[in-house]
Amino acid sequence: MKLVILDRDGVVNRDSNAYIKSPNEWVPLPGALEAIARLTNAGYAIAVATNQSGIARGLFSVDTLHLIHQTMHARAAAMGGRIDVIAFCPHGPDDGCRCRKPNPGLLREIGQRFAIALDGVPFIGDTLRDLQAARAVGAWPILVRTGKGAQTATALPDDLRDVSIAADLAEAVDLILTKSGRH
Repeated sequence: MKLVILDRDGVVNRDSNAYIKSPNEWVPLPGALEAIARLTNAGYAIAVATNQSGIARGLFSVDTLHLIHQTMHARAAAMGGRIDVIAFCPHGPDDGCRCRKPNPGLLREIGQRFAIALDGVPFIGDTLRDLQAARAVGAWPILVRTGKGAQTATALPDDLRDVSIAADLAEAVDLILTKSGRH
């Protein structure tokens, strides 16, 4: 099985320091849905791993998050793409949970749901915590410069200076498909 894992905010859709709190606030980044469709058409399963501390902060409910994700599913499907699994952490940064990135819990959950090891599985994110979570499970971390990615790229710690960097999700998909010989 071929799998790609994506962070959501800043990778698939516009990020907001005020959080994405409703389906109307979920706006895909240019080319992101087309990139998901390219992965789907190349035979990849696609999972999303996303921290959603807005739930713990009382900014939106789990039901609202599901509505946001229904919008994302529908918009991806309309472009010919498919998102197979969405794993989310509803906890706040101080809750000490194992699922909140940079901890690897969300990624391990995805690996269990697909019954595969995550060694070398591409994980595309825009923050240091995304890259750290990817490394913790042996995944292939790819940093995009969208969202918080441009800022992240300027402050990579030494142990992450070798990560792949792409302009956006479309370019990250180019890297993946080129590596797999399907470009």
